[in-house]
Amino acid sequence: MENTNETSLNPTVKKLGAISFFADVASEMLYPITPIFLTTVLGASMSSIGVIEGCAEALASFLKTYSGSWSDKISKRKPFVVVGYLLGAVSKPFIGIAMSWSHVLLARSLDRIGKGIRSAPRDALIADSVNINSRGAAFGWHRGMDTLGAAVGPLLTLFLISSTSDNLRKLYWWALIPGIISVIIALTVKEIKPHHKATITKTSNDWKFKEFNPNFKKYLMAWTIFSLANSSDTFLLLRAKSSGATITTIVLLYCVYNLIYALSSPYLGKLSDTIPRKFLMIFGLFLYSIVYLGFGFATEGWQYWMLFSIYGFYMGATDGIGKALAVDFSPQHLKATALGLLGTVTGFATIIASSLAGYIWDHLGANYTFYFGSCGALIALVLMSAFVSDTNQFDHKSWSK
Repeated sequence: MENTNETSLNPTVKKLGAISFFADVASEMLYPITPIFLTTVLGASMSSIGVIEGCAEALASFLKTYSGSWSDKISKRKPFVVVGYLLGAVSKPFIGIAMSWSHVLLARSLDRIGKGIRSAPRDALIADSVNINSRGAAFGWHRGMDTLGAAVGPLLTLFLISSTSDNLRKLYWWALIPGIISVIIALTVKEIKPHHKATITKTSNDWKFKEFNPNFKKYLMAWTIFSLANSSDTFLLLRAKSSGATITTIVLLYCVYNLIYALSSPYLGKLSDTIPRKFLMIFGLFLYSIVYLGFGFATEGWQYWMLFSIYGFYMGATDGIGKALAVDFSPQHLKATALGLLGTVTGFATIIASSLAGYIWDHLGANYTFYFGSCGALIALVLMSAFVSDTNQFDHKSWSK
């Protein structure tokens, strides 16, 4: 039996939520202004932005499976969490001193290395610390706290921009403060004792993909196909900017999106503990398709407010729930490995998506970038509806042979 607490909001989950809150305050202070910094201060092209996002995510994606597998192997999560958040924190100021887009690429890569190291072990620690019937609620609450930081960060940016005479470089130094706070909290997290340690030590040294059941593989396939069309949110912000939105408006749009994401994620996560998570994932993909189609046609300011708002519900219905679903379909001794695989495979697909989105934007026009994303979501929706089981929990009996 799993050594889990009954409540989804135990001290471990609360601390991990607080860590993600402060880390995202740091990251999201910068996210809406970085594409503007790249294009207006450093003169980067759309294709260059696609390369930056793609290469940075490649590192994160590669490390997610490695760190997840390593975490399962040694039955420890905390060291990965601390080191990962530390690298993310110290990377921020390096963007502020960049003199070319290639320097930003190096700094973003350091940040994503931190994300790749921490993500799968942190999410496995969440799964380790709660009852299986509270898994969706725990992941939903964590994503809500994470995204609340993403809503606070841009608001803090607006305040700092007004007090620093629009000096974008200084913002990257201010972002160091909440990043360091997240590391300090990470140091106080207690390691959850591993379950069935002998079994974990024996099997996780040389795990094989065949150890995952067909449902996980089908889910992974459907989500990867979607990720091949799911480019960086940077392109959504640049789409709004190309329609005449000011920096302040862009930051506020991003805040609205994150606030709705933060508020909807805990509720939808808890809901996924009572109905099949697959249904909520399909609902989220449908919302994504509608939103991206809307971005392809949008011309008025009010349309962007509506689209960013709906986009927040898409994230609330898929991000934390998608991780919970991956754990549902995985053996107990390979939780972090499964989460790492999900992050790695879809991350590499997103690299292609971001690079392709930049190319399409530069050569065919912005509209087609979003039409492409909308079609990808519809294809994934059909695949998930047809081939992924409605069952929430992993069938441990099927692995008894």
